[in-house]
Amino acid sequence: MTSRLPSRLPSRPASRLAALATTGLLAAVLVGCGDEDTAATGEPNPATRTAEPSATASEEPAGEGEGAPRTGEDLDVAEVATGLTSPWGMVLLEDGGALVSERDTTDIKLLPAGDPGRPRVVATVEAAEPTGEAGLLGLAATPDERTVLAYYTTAEDNRIAAMSWDGRRLGEPRVIVDGIPAGATYHHGGRMLVGPDGYLYVSTGETGDVELAQDPESLGGKILRYTVEGEPAPGNPFGDAVYSLGHRNVQGLAFDDEGRLWASEFGDASWDELNLIEAGANYGWPRVEGTGGEPEYVDPVAVWRTADASPSGLAFWDGSLWMAALRGQQLWEVPLDGAGSRAGADEVGQPVSHLAGEYGRLRTVTTLPDGSGLWLATSNTDGRGDVRDGDDRVLELTR
Repeated sequence: MTSRLPSRLPSRPASRLAALATTGLLAAVLVGCGDEDTAATGEPNPATRTAEPSATASEEPAGEGEGAPRTGEDLDVAEVATGLTSPWGMVLLEDGGALVSERDTTDIKLLPAGDPGRPRVVATVEAAEPTGEAGLLGLAATPDERTVLAYYTTAEDNRIAAMSWDGRRLGEPRVIVDGIPAGATYHHGGRMLVGPDGYLYVSTGETGDVELAQDPESLGGKILRYTVEGEPAPGNPFGDAVYSLGHRNVQGLAFDDEGRLWASEFGDASWDELNLIEAGANYGWPRVEGTGGEPEYVDPVAVWRTADASPSGLAFWDGSLWMAALRGQQLWEVPLDGAGSRAGADEVGQPVSHLAGEYGRLRTVTTLPDGSGLWLATSNTDGRGDVRDGDDRVLELTR
């Protein structure tokens, strides 16, 4: 099926956060400049909680003085699997295993419970065409784990396919959503998860055509909400599949323990973002990058210089959001203690850096089903990283 937006949107979102500031940076719209390794320029709006720049892998860690980032030292790290190729999507299974999609091989691999270090291919999405940031991207599963959903790029578009899962192998892909823009090498979005309401949340990018994010006739640059059969979810704010708009390239989605949806988003030349998502809200791209303070757009609750983040996966665990950084090569923890339903920059904790430079580019982070920790996938074989012995790998993080 192909979903479309309504012919016009209201001039203001149906529900939005209060603006966090009255001044800020307007986006420098540089088509083709922004991807997973954009350069950082500009200064942050002081009204937004901002993670201080961290040391790169080749430098000594920042010190304890004023301006140094908070650095976490309290994570235990264990290796789960090695030898993967550009892992992207991940579904952790109740039996202790996992399904992992590989962007560039278009394989879906099972990391078996009890022996995750011996991955095996359980499906190949033949229709996926990898190039640049495109290919086989996000995975999600229905709560009963009988259906697995995959987001992938073809020569014409991005699509979502459903596959049956019996615990050993995946069935043939059945397309349930098509027509998501895929007109460029970059900015395909691709993250998916089934929310606590039972609906499928999907992030899309604007494929480098920045105006798609505000275009009422495009599914690009949006967060979409579907039933697991691929129909627009009941109660969506515009009566179609769109849940929020004005996004550049969201690659991280997570629900916290209060049922709030959060998204991590690539910036262009200046600021990567963490956003609290509300139905019907407009997050400003390409009119605003980072904090704009404009009443018709929602400001982020935290921003990072693009050199310190280029954020992809997002997860909620132990009272915090955990954001995997590609160019930044670190895992950011953002405490949510005390953050209200309309959280602003002064209601989330100062971001804390973990694993800076230790494992290279970090792509996907997912919470274990029993809540005991996280699984984290690296992304050093994606053509932009420095490949290390054993890459790419999946790590387990606990406290």
